[in-house]
Amino acid sequence: MHNLLSKQEAREMLDYGIVDILQIIKEVNLKRTSNNITYSKNIFLPLTHICQNNCGYCTFKETPEQTDNLLMNPQDVYVIAKKARDYNCTESLFTFGESADKNDLVLKKLDEYGYDSMVEYVYHLSKVLLNEYEILPHTNMGIITRNQLSKLSRVNASMGLMLETTNKELLKTIVHQESPSKDPKKRLKLIENAGCEKIPFTTGLLVGIGESKDDRIDSLFKLRKIQDKYGHIQEIILQNFKPKENIPMADYPEPPITDLIKLTLLSSLMFPDVSIQIPPNLNDGLVPIFTLMGADDFGGISPLTKDYINPNDKWPRINDLERQLRNINYTLSERLPVYDKYINREYLSQEVYDKAIKIKKRNGIN
Repeated sequence: MHNLLSKQEAREMLDYGIVDILQIIKEVNLKRTSNNITYSKNIFLPLTHICQNNCGYCTFKETPEQTDNLLMNPQDVYVIAKKARDYNCTESLFTFGESADKNDLVLKKLDEYGYDSMVEYVYHLSKVLLNEYEILPHTNMGIITRNQLSKLSRVNASMGLMLETTNKELLKTIVHQESPSKDPKKRLKLIENAGCEKIPFTTGLLVGIGESKDDRIDSLFKLRKIQDKYGHIQEIILQNFKPKENIPMADYPEPPITDLIKLTLLSSLMFPDVSIQIPPNLNDGLVPIFTLMGADDFGGISPLTKDYINPNDKWPRINDLERQLRNINYTLSERLPVYDKYINREYLSQEVYDKAIKIKKRNGIN
């Protein structure tokens, strides 16, 4: 059990003033075993923007009438994968809308390609990219069954699902009222199932969508409980809500930067065994601050494809991140989409393990 804080202590910490915060910052940085901040070099593959949910903050979802590409075809995926090899990318990030194959048009397109579900299609694409292009797949799959998780894990280096929040009351508001799979119970169950299947896993919180400070604490404690049982969570993303035009929550305010700072500190203390990721394209110019708060990873950054979840927020340049970190005596280093401690046969299939070792050596990743 890593968490030595009570919920009351965690709650008090989110209300700390500057003097107490400085003490925690000192504690977090003294405990660090490395001044390396990591990222992975990826390609972002949004297979379809069709989604059964209709979240108030989302710019990813498109209707069949709006979308330019109902379902990416295999050749389009392979063209991007081939370019990715030229850039030495090591991760292919597959994303698609929740239960997209419940849409008849998507199902028809899948049938044209020779598949009967999104899971079957992603399995095929993952296997090809893994073996023919030597890029490690990471899939954000939404809510699927444990059997489907197990199937995808055979050809994926890691997988992910944002918890977002444990506040089920948001299912009644503009945030999630049209998003049945955002039920916290369903999402926690999938994260647990991934633990049962020993899948290196990425999850996290979406900060500023109407949840309270107590909700944030509850979310972290729920993840801590799962991690104590299964040990498969490799990183927690703290993603701040950003208002955008043409979304139902366009007038919602961004969360205060101080809230995100304190939450990063708290997460660092609660999860010494897990990387804490702050998306750098959503926090331009604040990289040194969050690094000093305990964040130690910037997630996937692509030299080829944009962030389709936050299309208005461009990826930072690697040399700019290096410069910002150098100013506080930290360094940037590349990692694979699966973290080092999970690169073994307990967590990876033989097929994925062999490729991970080969790719790591080829790209000179320590």
